[in-house]
Amino acid sequence: MSPKAIPEKVEESPEDLGPGAVLIVDDDPALRGALCSVLEMKDYRVLEADSRKSALAVMDEHEDVSVVILDLGMPPAIHSTEEGLAVIRALASRLSIAKIIVLTGQDEAQSALEAIREGAFDFLAKPAAMEDILNAVRRAFLFHRNEQAMAAEGLTRLQINAKAADGLKAVREEAEERLVRQVLKDTGFNVYQSAAKLGLKRESIYYFLKKFEIKRDDG
Repeated sequence: MSPKAIPEKVEESPEDLGPGAVLIVDDDPALRGALCSVLEMKDYRVLEADSRKSALAVMDEHEDVSVVILDLGMPPAIHSTEEGLAVIRALASRLSIAKIIVLTGQDEAQSALEAIREGAFDFLAKPAAMEDILNAVRRAFLFHRNEQAMAAEGLTRLQINAKAADGLKAVREEAEERLVRQVLKDTGFNVYQSAAKLGLKRESIYYFLKKFEIKRDDG
């Protein structure tokens, strides 16, 4: 019997991931331009901002922003994370479900900890490879789409007496679990293929398996 052919990997297009724009927030026009060009070549709709004020203005005007690529060090505090973290906090206070990818040259370990603590979805240190940025954007769209589907199905189950931040955290975790379980089911519980489909490292899949107590024989 001849071996079965391995199907080629099918890349999902922005249309497959649902409508929505990518907002680039960075005070470096050259970097914004480079990111914008690459994302538009992949058929993403891209918006730009160069400060906290302009970023929030764009978010107010464009409610369909799904993913934000955010620099932490911006004027008037380019050597600190103050402005970038303020953007994350402002979006959280507005109950925005846009996924925030932090892309910054600030101290990597401390900045990552602060950004994730405030609600960022992902963190990339400058200079980041374009392939890594595209993978992060694709992954962010996947999770964003999954949360939207949950909301549409009435599955968010926010507690009336819970703090907004606690409720949003619960929604994010439920969306993560649901997506990881679905991808594992689709790949026949193949950790390598699941990691590739989600744009994650295999170690991250093992982390989710432990976090959500997912077993191979789960229905």
